[in-house]
Parts: sequence; structure tokens; C-alpha cells
Amino acid sequence: MFILTLNCRRYSVQYQLFDWRHLVSLATGSVERIVVGDSFITHEVPGRLPEHRERDCPDHLSALKLVLDTLTDPKVGVLTSVAKIKGIGHRVVHGGEKFTQSVLIDQEVVETIEEMAKLAPLHNTPNLAGIRAAQELLSDVPQVAIFDTAFHQTMPEEAYLYPLPYEWYEKHGIRRYGFHGQSHLYAARRGAALAGVEQDRANLVTIHTGDGVSLCAIRNGKSVDTSMGLTPLEGVMMGTRCGDIDPGIIPFMMNQAGVSAPEIDLFMNQKSGVAGIVGRRVNRRIVMNEANDGDERCRLALEMESYRLRKYLGAYIAVTGKPDAIVFTYGDGWADWPVRGLALAGMEQFGIKLDTERDLMALMGGQEMLVSADDSQVKVFVLPTGEDMVLNEDVATILGWRDLPA
Repeated sequence: MFILTLNCRRYSVQYQLFDWRHLVSLATGSVERIVVGDSFITHEVPGRLPEHRERDCPDHLSALKLVLDTLTDPKVGVLTSVAKIKGIGHRVVHGGEKFTQSVLIDQEVVETIEEMAKLAPLHNTPNLAGIRAAQELLSDVPQVAIFDTAFHQTMPEEAYLYPLPYEWYEKHGIRRYGFHGQSHLYAARRGAALAGVEQDRANLVTIHTGDGVSLCAIRNGKSVDTSMGLTPLEGVMMGTRCGDIDPGIIPFMMNQAGVSAPEIDLFMNQKSGVAGIVGRRVNRRIVMNEANDGDERCRLALEMESYRLRKYLGAYIAVTGKPDAIVFTYGDGWADWPVRGLALAGMEQFGIKLDTERDLMALMGGQEMLVSADDSQVKVFVLPTGEDMVLNEDVATILGWRDLPA
């Protein structure tokens, strides 16, 4: 019972092969620089050295073929045949209001994902390319769509509606949808368990960190508010996204500087956030090091990011009441995220007290850690994201495998 999960992005495909019967990951990896050239695959199998291979991948179809070829390679693979794959899970960013849970993919689902691409073109379009590639290469394998937005469909109207003309919502679906749903769901489950609270009674603030950052206010185990909105652009300051800004800036720049709508979209999504303040796209470890070396723009970027995160955190505590825990969850490469400590500094009035030594140890990543002080009224946990496990569980559930013996 092998499950292949795919996260297809604009220029990359991330994958995991999972043995559901034995609940173990067999292989993970990614194909990078799809379309743009000089593409390559990095393939990792537990207990082995990572495998790096260069292969031209002009599209997602060729990228997925490379993944399948690598998984079945006699030297580095883990499968004798792709026929061993019995289920495929696709991470899909935007499902709109139609999908409140994961679904088996059929033509209607494909058409809805395509329709929702107008709300998330940078995400749904490559998600759909991955689905079509898998349908072509593994046509007999059932495929499941797992939506980022589904977890947040429990938000009440006062949280998800914008104070705009109501007909915009009725005609165009303008509302808050939220993203990183699998990550927030996993963080909510683990946060409740670590705090010793039943999940359906847990009040939490979960924070997904990475190049994209979002917060979720969880009351009684359900999402009641989240920082990302109609698109993943809203919310806190991120790696390349601006997050919340005065919307009046957009017509001002269009009128005063002649910036076009596509250019505005590019600037806000790819040339803002930390990259906009620092002046280049760079990871936070470098930003932190250069800030320590006296670079004022890097220092400013960290302070801005942590300040805006602190504001959201305070607002969500007002929504949840005193939380049982605050849970930071990160993906690969973001265990060194330095903003956490800066954002939580000085929040003792909210019952949050960080243990700086524990927080420093958490920068090593790779495990669940308590980073709050022993006398902190609110526990703070840091843990690796479990998005892949959520995808695997949903595929198994949809395909009726959940009750199989391990």
C-alpha cells in the first residue's frame, strides 16, 4: 500500500513515497528549476546518502517522469515497478468554498481547481499541471486532492467576510479562505497533545513559518480565523510577500508611477517582504548573520517581521482567549528561523515567557521542543511540519485504507 504525495509548484515538484501499511517514509525529494532550465532532482532515502542528478525538465510531465524513473532506478530507487503505487495525493492550494475536505479527483474536481486558479494562479496552475501529469503517467491509480483551504472552512462569517460590497462575495467569491491548512491541522493536533488537552477543546495559536508565513486562531480545535485571505498574499510580512498593506498604495502607484496591474502583483508577491526591505531575495539565516554584522537593512527587515508577527499573535490571543499553547511549525530549511525569539520577546504580559536557551536549541530543528520557560503561563512549542502525514492520512481515508492493520 504505497502512497505517492506530490506538491507541484511553479518551478518545482516535491514528493514523498510512503508505505501506509508500515507507516514509514520510503523516499522523499524534489525536482527543481522546472521550465527555467538546469533542472535537477535531489532524492533521499533513509539510511542512504542523498542522490543528485541533473536532467532537463521543461514541464511538470517530464519532472514527474524523472521522479518515477528515480523511484524505480535499480541503484537508488525503492520500487521494482511504478505499479506498486496504489494512491496519489496532490496538495492543492485553493479549493474555494466547494471543498471542505479532501476528495477523489474526477473531471469535475479538475474543472473546479482550474476555476479557482483565478484566485491563486501561481499555485493552482502548477498543482493542476501535476495532476494532469500523474493522470497521464499513472492513469490507473486513484488520485486525491488535499486542499490548503479546507481546514479553514470552519471560520464564521464575521471572520471570513471582508467589509466590501456584499455582491462581490456573492458574484466573485471575494472572502478570506486561508492557506497552509494541512500544516495548521497537524500543528493543532500535536499542540493539543503536547499541551495535554483534548483536541476538540484546545484553544491554540498555530504559526506556519517558511518563505510563506501564516497564523491560525484555533478555538475548540477548529480554525476560527487565519491571517492569509483571498490569496496567500495577505497577513504578516513574509520572505517575498508584503502581507498587510494600505490598499490605497495600489492605485497610488498605478497613477503616480505608471505601474501596471501585473507589475503590482509581481512586486507584492515576489519583490516585497524581507526581499523588498533587504533589496534581494535571501534566506533568513543570511539576513540574521548580516544583521549581526551591522547591516541596517537586514536588521530592519528582522525587526519589521517580528513586530508584525507579534501584532497578529496578540490579536489572535484576543480571539481564542488565553491559549493552551502557541505552536510554531516549520518545513525543511526553516528550523533556523530567527524571528520567533524576537517576536515573543516582551510578551510576559500575555503569560508568554520564552526560555532563550531552549529557543536556541530549537534552531537545530528536527524534533518537537518546548521553548517556553517553566514558569510561562502559556506553553510554546516548536515542531517540524507534518503536512506529508496529513496528505497520506487523507489519501488512505479516501481510498478506504484507514482500518487496515499496520
